[in-house]
Amino acid sequence: MWDLIQKGGPMMYLIILSSILAFGVVIERIYNLNKARIDANKFMDDITNVLKRNKIIEAIDMCNATPGPIAHIVKAGILKHDRSKPEIKEAVEEAAELEIPRLEKHLPVLATIAHIAPLLGLLGTVTGMIKSFQVIQQKAISMAPVNPGDLAGGIWEALLATLAGLSVAIPTYVAYNYLVSQVDSLVYDMERSTTDLVNLLSSRRDTYEV
Repeated sequence: MWDLIQKGGPMMYLIILSSILAFGVVIERIYNLNKARIDANKFMDDITNVLKRNKIIEAIDMCNATPGPIAHIVKAGILKHDRSKPEIKEAVEEAAELEIPRLEKHLPVLATIAHIAPLLGLLGTVTGMIKSFQVIQQKAISMAPVNPGDLAGGIWEALLATLAGLSVAIPTYVAYNYLVSQVDSLVYDMERSTTDLVNLLSSRRDTYEV
């Protein structure tokens, strides 16, 4: 393995470094997104039942005991339960603006690696081909015959760099799209839950006013 890395040229080290970084980001994001995911339907059913009994403190305690962005956003809305619908909606939207960047944390790093890894491989290909042509030029100057073995080093570097770049870029891009889909799913659950909460709190307030 070490021999192949050396034959791949200096770009191999950057590609390997990017692969380690990508792997770390994927593991971290999967772990944290799984922690953030809850059964949104069950959680909102429990919150709705508690709020219908006018137990605001109990509902807030349920949010505090539940991990994830949905509970944080719902709590922000419940704390404004006695305000107007626009104020409740503004509170949950502000909370969502804080939570969504946390869900998307480090995803741009994956996107960047997926884009630059094949470019690094291409750069390694170019440097490898340059080495091969340098050998041809030197042989031509000395009027010596060019043997396939003379070109092997540059060709090895070109092919290995391309292989390494694509081997990092493809799974990284797949992982990036998977994680984006998980974030989108969480955001959808957040939007649906907050809409239900705003409507519920608004209806409670309207009932009290009547």
